[in-house]
Amino acid sequence: MGYGCLMKPHFRPLRRNRILLQLWVELISIAVLISQSVSLAQTPAAAGVGGTPPGPSGYHLVASWKPGGEGGWDYLTVDGQSHRLYLARTNRVQVLDTETGSLIGEIPGVDGAHGVALAPEFGRGFATSGKSGSVVVFDLQTLKPIGAPVSAGKKPDAIAYDPFTKHVFAFNGGSDNATVIDAEKATVIGTVALAGAPEFGVADGKGSVFVNLEDKSEILEIDGRSLTVKNRWSLAPGESPTGLALDPVKGRLFSGCRNEKMIILDAATGKQLGALPIGKGVDAAAFDGGTGLAFASNGDGTLTVIGEDARKPGEFRVLENVATKAGSRTAAIDSKTHAIYLAGADFEPASPASGEKKGRPKMIPGSFVVLKFEKR
Repeated sequence: MGYGCLMKPHFRPLRRNRILLQLWVELISIAVLISQSVSLAQTPAAAGVGGTPPGPSGYHLVASWKPGGEGGWDYLTVDGQSHRLYLARTNRVQVLDTETGSLIGEIPGVDGAHGVALAPEFGRGFATSGKSGSVVVFDLQTLKPIGAPVSAGKKPDAIAYDPFTKHVFAFNGGSDNATVIDAEKATVIGTVALAGAPEFGVADGKGSVFVNLEDKSEILEIDGRSLTVKNRWSLAPGESPTGLALDPVKGRLFSGCRNEKMIILDAATGKQLGALPIGKGVDAAAFDGGTGLAFASNGDGTLTVIGEDARKPGEFRVLENVATKAGSRTAAIDSKTHAIYLAGADFEPASPASGEKKGRPKMIPGSFVVLKFEKR
C-alpha cells in the first residue's frame, strides 16, 4: 500500500506521455497515408497519360503517338477488326496499329488525301484524292494500290461504303455531287446530283446514305440502289454542317455544325430531336453504339460528348467537353473497344500583314500527333 502511494505521483505523468506518444504515431501514420494517396492520384497510371483524369463521360487520354512524316491531315478511319487506324495525310494514307501506335505502312499516290472507306468483304479500301479528282483503290492486306485510280468529280472529299448495296460514295465538294463506285469491280456506276456542297456522309446499312450539305445547311438522304435523293432536311438552327454520325439502331443522325451546335435528327422523318452546344471548329462526328454516346471533335481542343437522358428517352444533353489538343478537329471511334482517336499538331502564331486576310496558321514540322482516348 505504501509502495503504491509512493509511485502514484510518478505514474500519471508517464501514462500521459505514453498516450501523447501514441497520438503522435497515429497522426504521422495518417499523414503518410494522405501523402501516398495524393501521390497515386497524380501518377499517369491513375490519371491517364498526360495527367488527364477521367471526367463525367469517363474519357481520358491514354496514349499519344507521332507517326512521323510531314504534311497536314484530314479524316481518320478505324478498322476495329484488324486493329488499324487510317490517317489521310496530304499525299498518302498512313496506317497505324491501334494498340501500339506503330506505323504499319503507307498507301502512296493519293494527291490531296481526304478520306478512306473500307470494303472488307472484297479486301479493298478506297481513298479520295482531292487534287486529282479521283479515288485510289488499295489492297487491305498489302496496302498497295490496285490498278489505276477511279475518276470522280471535282475535289472528292469524304467517302463512305454502303455494305447493303456494295457501293462506295465519293462526295465531291467541288462539283456538288457524289460519284458512286461498284466496290467489287472498282468501276463507276453513276453520279448523284446533290445541289449543294457535300461534306461527310454515312450509310445506314439498309440502303440509305446520308450526307451533310455545308453550303445549304441541310442533310440529304440518298437511295443507294436507285441513286436518287429521297429526302432533304434543314438543319436550322445549325449552320455549315461538317461532321456526321449515325445511330443505325435508333435511327438518329448527329450533325456537327460550325456555329457550335450539334443537331440531332430522326433519320426516318427528319424531325429535329435536339440542338446542343459543342466546341468551336468541329470537323467530324462519331457515334458509339455500345455506349450510346455521340461525339464532336472540335478544332478548339475539345471533344464534346453527348448522351441520351436515361430518364427522358429522346432527350439529349452534353456530358462533358473533354480537353484534347488545339487543332484536333477530326476523330474516329473503335466501336469494339470504345476508344476514340484524334489527330492534331502545333502551329505557328498567325501574323498576317496589315490589311491582309487571315489564313490558316502554318503547321510546325514534326509536331503531328495522334491522341488515343479510352473510356473508364
